[in-house]
Amino acid sequence: MPLPPASSRHQIHERRLEMHGYARDDGLFDIEGHLTDRKPVPFAADAGVLVRAGDAIHEMWVRLTIDEGFVIRDVAADTEASPFDDCRMAPDSLTQMVGVRIGAGWAREIRQRLGGVKSCTHLMEMLIPMGTAAIQAMAVPLRGHPTERDGSGRPKMIDSCFALSSDRRVVAIRWPAHYTGSRKEPYS
Repeated sequence: MPLPPASSRHQIHERRLEMHGYARDDGLFDIEGHLTDRKPVPFAADAGVLVRAGDAIHEMWVRLTIDEGFVIRDVAADTEASPFDDCRMAPDSLTQMVGVRIGAGWAREIRQRLGGVKSCTHLMEMLIPMGTAAIQAMAVPLRGHPTERDGSGRPKMIDSCFALSSDRRVVAIRWPAHYTGSRKEPYS
């Protein structure tokens, strides 16, 4: 483990979030997420539901079907396990995301459409990293497509993350005309 050694401790909770991307035969793409929460001890929910040690407190699935433009064409979701029966009605709320484009403002759009009592917090939270998973999944299928640019011709990816800062090596190599670093000759 690359982290420094931890203090003496014992586990009290485990959350697993797994995501997969698939190219469909019809030209669309599926991004699937699966979330589980477990505790190593029995857990009593507020409504009196007892969850045995190691059993799932939450087990939820989400599938986003997207096109090459990252527009959501369909959503499927299911709550297999939750501490409250009412939670099982929340997956249908995710259909509010159909027609939304994954990209800038993704997390804000999720909170606006699904925040508070409009949906399940856990399902909503799954969607945020599923957007990133979609971008990663689409890197190979979209290779060779033109780079998306703003009105001035600057690639939209520049300054979207730490590595793609306009003054870093990646920009110097991929888009030298947009490199703003202090070196006279960019990285080679």
